[in-house]
Amino acid sequence: MHLAFHLALLAGVVWASWDRLRAYRRLCGVLDVVAWQPPTPAGALHQSALRAGLPADRLRIVHGLPSPAFTAGFWTPRVYLAAELPELLNPEQLHAVVAHEAAHVNRRDPLRLSALRFLACTLFYLPALRRLAEDAADEAEIAADDEAVVDDSTGQGAIALASALVEIARRWPSHTEGDARLRFAVTGVAGGAEAALLDRRVRRLLGSDAVVRTHVTRGSLASAGAALVMVWLSGLIMAHPLPPGIEADQGFMGLELFGSMPKGHGGSHDSHCEHHGAFALTHLFCLRGHSHERGQPCPHASATGSRARAGGA
Repeated sequence: MHLAFHLALLAGVVWASWDRLRAYRRLCGVLDVVAWQPPTPAGALHQSALRAGLPADRLRIVHGLPSPAFTAGFWTPRVYLAAELPELLNPEQLHAVVAHEAAHVNRRDPLRLSALRFLACTLFYLPALRRLAEDAADEAEIAADDEAVVDDSTGQGAIALASALVEIARRWPSHTEGDARLRFAVTGVAGGAEAALLDRRVRRLLGSDAVVRTHVTRGSLASAGAALVMVWLSGLIMAHPLPPGIEADQGFMGLELFGSMPKGHGGSHDSHCEHHGAFALTHLFCLRGHSHERGQPCPHASATGSRARAGGA
């Protein structure tokens, strides 16, 4: 069982690395498709960026963008805005949208959320982590809303952002046809706003009670609990010696848990312990120097235990 968790952890790291590499390549492919242009200094988008404190070199204007606004980029996040936004929103609404995206840039949300998804993929046997990563993505939108409203000096930022969200949700799907390939690619990166999340954001901005929903399900919690119990049992088995009288080659309850061991050493701690006296996590993450020859004193045995064995000899 202990070895199985080591293999599962290694498989998780490989899978998470592949998943993040695939996401990065997909992002690069999307951004290569997007034909962007810098903002016009006298344009409404440039002025909104200046008000929001967003540097002009972080702003990309795209015609026919299926998603009206999104932030992309792990190391140097940039904001991509649809060129048609000034036709759809008034200046205050436009500023609120740009301020929201500027908050994502300041918080480096693309990198933070990618790191959370890497962790969720690494510990794939804890499905609740994937659900929590989705919740974290929702909370990132909420936090960006709050930051955009706090930085607004007019005091009308909350109403402007709420009305902008409603206006975009109501009119954007039919506002522009765009390119089909671009629509598919950008939607894959930016995604679409869920109705429940949109309702929560608008209600919060308007000061109404909002229902907080979570992606975590009872099934994912039950699976996570079962996996944690198995990890705990694995560490407990490795930490505790076999019961006296149990032959080591049979293991506990007839199972060969620890591999081949000399007969008659079923109750000997040194016959199987590789982490004696160390932290509990070392039973899950074996580091260099934690292995020793069977029958030899454990290198992590406590000084008290070593003296006791020496006195017994």
